[in-house]
Amino acid sequence: MSRHKFFYVIALALIVALSCPLSVFAQEKVIKIGALYPMTGRAGLYGLDSVDAAEMAIEEINSKGGVNGYKLELTNTDSKAKPDYSVMVAKRYITQDKMHFLFGVVSSAVGLAVTEVSKQYKKIFIGTDHASTQLTTDKFQPYYFRVSNNTFQSMAAGALYLKELQQVKPWQTIAYIGPDYAYGHDQWEELRYNLDRFGVKYKAVGEYWPKLFAPDYTPFITSIINDKPDILVSGFWGGDTVAFIKQAQPYGLFKKTLYFHPDAGGNYELMSAMGTELPEGLVLSARHHNNWPDTALNKEYVEKFFKRTGRYPTYAAEGAYAGIYAIAEAVKKVGNPDDTEALVKALEGLKIQLPEDPEGFTSYIDPATHQVVQVQAIGVTKPNDKYPPAKMMLGDWKIYKAEDLLPPKDYADRQKKK
Repeated sequence: MSRHKFFYVIALALIVALSCPLSVFAQEKVIKIGALYPMTGRAGLYGLDSVDAAEMAIEEINSKGGVNGYKLELTNTDSKAKPDYSVMVAKRYITQDKMHFLFGVVSSAVGLAVTEVSKQYKKIFIGTDHASTQLTTDKFQPYYFRVSNNTFQSMAAGALYLKELQQVKPWQTIAYIGPDYAYGHDQWEELRYNLDRFGVKYKAVGEYWPKLFAPDYTPFITSIINDKPDILVSGFWGGDTVAFIKQAQPYGLFKKTLYFHPDAGGNYELMSAMGTELPEGLVLSARHHNNWPDTALNKEYVEKFFKRTGRYPTYAAEGAYAGIYAIAEAVKKVGNPDDTEALVKALEGLKIQLPEDPEGFTSYIDPATHQVVQVQAIGVTKPNDKYPPAKMMLGDWKIYKAEDLLPPKDYADRQKKK
């Protein structure tokens, strides 16, 4: 080969090399996470917040070099809050897109459907928001992990709150309203179980079962007023909570009964949507609060989310944020995202400091149930304009220890026999 031709070949090779993407020469290592969040309708804000918080966590981790040389990557598909559609997408994520993890979801009905796909394909499903206890009791399967509290934990905290309330402000009768599917029914059953477990004397005077996303709650509101419960326990979530409270206001319902909503009632979405219309004195809780705990980690998380999105986060956001960090910690322990069985072992008992953890406590995943164990705070609506557009936030907090909220060891067996 002539000298001139040699240099021509070298120059051509350099041009080809510079024009090719780096992936041709060195494939980037990626942890692929397939999410299913609703992006429209009453549940849409939960989906938007979840995706934003998950991406915020991913950016934090990737900016520090990722995990063991891997970068995290999130793909979200609008679940439409429909179980059948979500099952189809979950199967595609596994068989075609080769996702390492299934991730989400908002609706417990979707969660119960997707966990069956996770079980069938032996693919880890990180549950970030849905709360039906069935997923960690009678529907438990080894590839499912939940990083937010379930309804049993919320109802145990609720029963303890009602027990304390009865000692200072005696009440006798109780009624329940919640959506007519697993999530709603679980709460009512678990509240009564825990009231009995803690020795609370009460009389149930009504239960009401509107459909999820019901447009009109008027018939239920009038029935509640006629039944005259001292305590009205609500099992709604998201836009349904907002719609019910707005529709109940003109009837003076909250002057006639104490509204108590221990699982999803204290979500920031309610405060922001209702502003000055939100009544004072409602007793609420949720899986994350913007103004509790008063820790540096929670303040940093809330401020970063606000700076990124221009809005304060709903509780769904913190669940997604937690889920990404749980994945990162598990992969860090195992070394790669491909060894599913080793990742299951790494997630069992995993400890992870989260924004919702008060000083002195660190969330952890119970190895036996794959359910995260967390403290719960219940508060009362009070004037507070530090988180606009909200004009009310929760205060007068009652805090319940994480271990006190777990189901007894025989509870899962009891559920399986039903």
